[in-house]
Amino acid sequence: MPVSKESLWFCEETNSEDDAENVNIKKFRGDLAYKRQEFKKALCEYSGCLKLLPPSNLAMRRDILESQARCLAYLGRHKEALEIAETLRNGATNTDHIAAILCLQLAIYSTLKQTEKIIVCLQQLITLHPFHPRHWKSLAEGYMSLLQSPAPSSMSEANLLQRDGSAVDKHCLQGLPKEANVMLHKNHSKRKDTSLHFSPETDVSCGSCGECQTVQGPMSTLGKSEAQQTMKRAVCYSVGQEGSQDIWIYACAAFIRARLLFQLIQLNQSSFALEKNLKAQQEIEDQVASFGLKEDVLFLITEMMGEDLIPEKLKEDAQGEVKCLGASALMAMLTTSTVEFEKKWFQKLQEYFSSLECQI
Repeated sequence: MPVSKESLWFCEETNSEDDAENVNIKKFRGDLAYKRQEFKKALCEYSGCLKLLPPSNLAMRRDILESQARCLAYLGRHKEALEIAETLRNGATNTDHIAAILCLQLAIYSTLKQTEKIIVCLQQLITLHPFHPRHWKSLAEGYMSLLQSPAPSSMSEANLLQRDGSAVDKHCLQGLPKEANVMLHKNHSKRKDTSLHFSPETDVSCGSCGECQTVQGPMSTLGKSEAQQTMKRAVCYSVGQEGSQDIWIYACAAFIRARLLFQLIQLNQSSFALEKNLKAQQEIEDQVASFGLKEDVLFLITEMMGEDLIPEKLKEDAQGEVKCLGASALMAMLTTSTVEFEKKWFQKLQEYFSSLECQI
């Protein structure tokens, strides 16, 4: 939408001696430059604004400092941006401040493409607002990015040997879905039977990438029973990759919780908000479908990730009450560890799916 000249009055030259007016002019100019992605110009305007700002105007000072940090991040000056975030963190007095700091850190780490730190920020945001669907969706995407990150190859030829000395063909590993996907299917099926929930002859989806690979090579020449046993053995060795099956479970669970939350708030939305909601739900639907999970497994995860979705709690969170807490309580919100977060939200799922070991 084009901006009218009348709305850009602050861009005109002014000789005002009123500091308050000059502060607003520089702030508006900085915001406009930022919107246009002219980050050097925006940073200059924000810096000038900060010099004129009286120390008593704490709210605007926080706003300007945050704006400076975002500009610095886009300009590649990440260390300075993080220093400003730390300054804001030390001056936080309520949960609103904490949320703003975490969103700022998230933006900085996103420009750095530091997936692990992005995930930590999202976990802390969710600790603060556990019913925010977009935080959960972003967290799931963060886990998926972590799975896609190239890892050093630790599988030597020796590691690909069975216990009886015969080799598991590398083609089998390449044709597998993400190891945790197989474990999810296999463990859940133990409740009813001992068969796997997929067929070796069928294309399988990779949970950590956008590609689907077909089981080919030696696998296609094996009999069905023999092929299943070979795949089972491959799974046993592939799940040894540290933590990857857990991260896969976390990603799937976070996507499903995000979908639940989007569905719950959908009834109260309309127009553009509803359109964005439905778009996000479709994106989640596509991601969840790529995991290739059976309905009973999806139902189990949905049930566990929705246990706390009580209307009263959702209403309280939607009201966005700002809580003024002591310094120690606020710092605790910023130092929630990944281990604590994942124990709270995913331990039941993790324990269930890891209770049955891979059997050859």
